[in-house]
Amino acid sequence: MRRIARLGSVSVGDGFPVRIMAAVNVGPESFYKDSVATTVRDISAHVLKATEGGADFIDIGAMSTAPYFKGEVSEEVELTRIRAALRAIAEMGEGKPAPSILSVDTLRASVADVALKDGASIINDVSGLHDPAMAKVVRDRGASLLAMAHSQNASEMRPIVRVRHALRGTLRIAERAGIDERLIVLDPGIGFFREEGAGRAYSPQNLMPWHEWDCQILANLGELKSLGRPVCVGLSRKSFLGKILNLESPEERLSGSLAATAISVMNGANLIRTHDVKETAQAVRVAEAIMTNERGRRRVSVS
Repeated sequence: MRRIARLGSVSVGDGFPVRIMAAVNVGPESFYKDSVATTVRDISAHVLKATEGGADFIDIGAMSTAPYFKGEVSEEVELTRIRAALRAIAEMGEGKPAPSILSVDTLRASVADVALKDGASIINDVSGLHDPAMAKVVRDRGASLLAMAHSQNASEMRPIVRVRHALRGTLRIAERAGIDERLIVLDPGIGFFREEGAGRAYSPQNLMPWHEWDCQILANLGELKSLGRPVCVGLSRKSFLGKILNLESPEERLSGSLAATAISVMNGANLIRTHDVKETAQAVRVAEAIMTNERGRRRVSVS
């Protein structure tokens, strides 16, 4: 079974190159300050750099959803930021590369609805359709969906089983709402399953330290293929890397991010969400080349 989805006008999944999604944060609360762009000039510069670096998608986030603190802002603030960012991108000057396909990172259906009217074609929902109205908005607007694993109740399930269970639940919500599954990509939620946390995207778990949980998910990523959907991994500069490497600052975690990215690709990731587009794209292409060479070697040895 080929697992293929369409995000905007771009195909993602089996038989296609691993795609790159650039994270651009237009709210100052983001954990990684170099990803923040709050003025028209900065937003344009971030988008241009990401596009030139090889991004297939630009993911605009206006409210921090980091699971370890409450970064929530009002609906009005989030909406104002999103609309300003989309307007800035739409007005980028002639002679520059056309912006990549636009995604909006929000867990509010009302914000998603306006964003899809204003030029976005993908909704990145880190709550896994937690807002009851989100699925209807995505369906009615004919949008694509990047849905992250989210589970409100702790469980004794091993990490990959619980994540798969949560994602299956989101797929059921999407199916009941009438969303075409060919428009859905799934995200295992690296960093969001923790012993303690805050915010609506936090998923409680008490089996193990969060960084061990994340390592287990990435090591067993291929088990999510049974869901029949392409898989996105967002691990760029996250805290599990800081814990492993004893690096407090996200600014120091690029090398760890690239190592984890290459492993994720070799374990089945179809889409990588990142703050560092050019460097990540290079790591992805090397991993793909190694995988292609290995498949070719196996064919030759069999024949």
